[in-house]
Amino acid sequence: MPDWPHSPIHRLGECGAFMVTAATYQKRPFLNTPARLTLVQDTLFELALRFGWLLQAWAILANHYHFIAQSPHDGQTLRALIKTLHGRTSHHLNKDDATRGRRVWYQYWDTVLTYERSYYARLNYVHQNPVKHGLVRQAEQYPWCSAAWFARTATPAFYRRITAMPIDRVNVLDFPVQ
Repeated sequence: MPDWPHSPIHRLGECGAFMVTAATYQKRPFLNTPARLTLVQDTLFELALRFGWLLQAWAILANHYHFIAQSPHDGQTLRALIKTLHGRTSHHLNKDDATRGRRVWYQYWDTVLTYERSYYARLNYVHQNPVKHGLVRQAEQYPWCSAAWFARTATPAFYRRITAMPIDRVNVLDFPVQ
């Protein structure tokens, strides 16, 4: 079947590490409070566990998020995980704002990470995303990101290896935070 030219391609038949990026509709800052950021983060944690995905890095910002996770036996469950995440969080946000039926999420993009250096650079990129967007000076200060968790749990050698990876050449669809 040919690829559909007007949406991201999702090749989910493989097992491996995936990087996922999703944006809010029209890049609007729907996740503009600590409670909303926590809602998305907690829902992501719950669903990753439910669908068998092992989260390795995450960053949730006002108008987008990134995460890296190891798939279960294959990547087919990613679509259901994202659909449930977006459906549940949209319903909650729309209920809070009394805007039933409003579109909250736009699309998601996924990439299978097959090269070690690319994987390491993207881990660092996701950890550093709040810094990149000017939200904090040190990624560990941002509560809706995995940087503090990574600093606490990674071995010192692995921590140094990941944080030394340059991210300036990482090509990831990203969004300005408003």
